[in-house]
Amino acid sequence: MAQFTSLTSRLISLPVNDIDTDQIIPARFLKATDKNGMGDNLFADWRYNADGSPKPEFALNKPEAAGAQILLAGDNFGCGSSREHAPWALTGFGFRAVISTSFADIFRNNALKNGLLPIIVDEATHQTLFDLAEEVPNATLTVDLVSQTLSYPGGSLTFPIDPFNKACLLNGVDELGYILGFEEQITTFEMMNAK
Repeated sequence: MAQFTSLTSRLISLPVNDIDTDQIIPARFLKATDKNGMGDNLFADWRYNADGSPKPEFALNKPEAAGAQILLAGDNFGCGSSREHAPWALTGFGFRAVISTSFADIFRNNALKNGLLPIIVDEATHQTLFDLAEEVPNATLTVDLVSQTLSYPGGSLTFPIDPFNKACLLNGVDELGYILGFEEQITTFEMMNAK
């Protein structure tokens, strides 16, 4: 998993509520067992015409989306079925953070396990960020995981994250990697108790 400490990026605004995991990555792409190429299928039904050509009006297909690492989404992002492929597709496209007023629990957990930071903001800040995205399309935001702050032109806020997931992201490890960080202590314990 890629380490996450801080990030400064433009954002892509997708003001749609209740975006479920089947919209993030349609079920027909779930046969893949690795992350490679998942970003190409992100929001596939919204992003592409039936002939496979990109829809130029869709947010991710616009030139200003290139290189943006923050997605600003509507309320209740990642609802629906549990599929780890959803954060795979988002990170495969290049996103490192998603901002919303709420996330489905399973999606949030899968995101954190795959190096994607879900940032919860209040409704007023959420609207301010959507307004900013419309009025200043090239505005940049800074996410600092150490201080748990999101800074944007005109303001900043502190966002919640539990200490365990924060430690994993800061160190670029998943749960197994975190446990393996204690390998010496585990070996010592096993040797002391192997009688």
